[in-house]
Amino acid sequence: MGAVAFTTYEKNPPKKMLRHVVLFKFKDSASPAQIKEVEDAFRQLPSKIKTIKDLEWGTNNSPEGLDQGFTHCFFVTFENEEGRATYLPHPDHKAFGKVLGPHLDKVLVVDYWVQK
Repeated sequence: MGAVAFTTYEKNPPKKMLRHVVLFKFKDSASPAQIKEVEDAFRQLPSKIKTIKDLEWGTNNSPEGLDQGFTHCFFVTFENEEGRATYLPHPDHKAFGKVLGPHLDKVLVVDYWVQK
């Protein structure tokens, strides 16, 4: 038998990470400019809230038709629950909510610990 190859993950497993997944469904009345304002405001949060370790985001392009009108996904990473606990009531997160609020129809949030 040949040698067994190990992936980088197996040699150096990443630290435990807490993911905060946020999905937005905007009101039909929300204009493209208003939606872009929300996108830009969310993208600025990592520079304002240091407990955010990473942020990814994008818009739905699934062909399945199961999105229930949710168009935007924001994927926020924290090192621990304390980081999330700092983020949730943070004044800059609250200010973002004021930008989002008038244009939001629905939001769905799921948090989970990364498992590999």
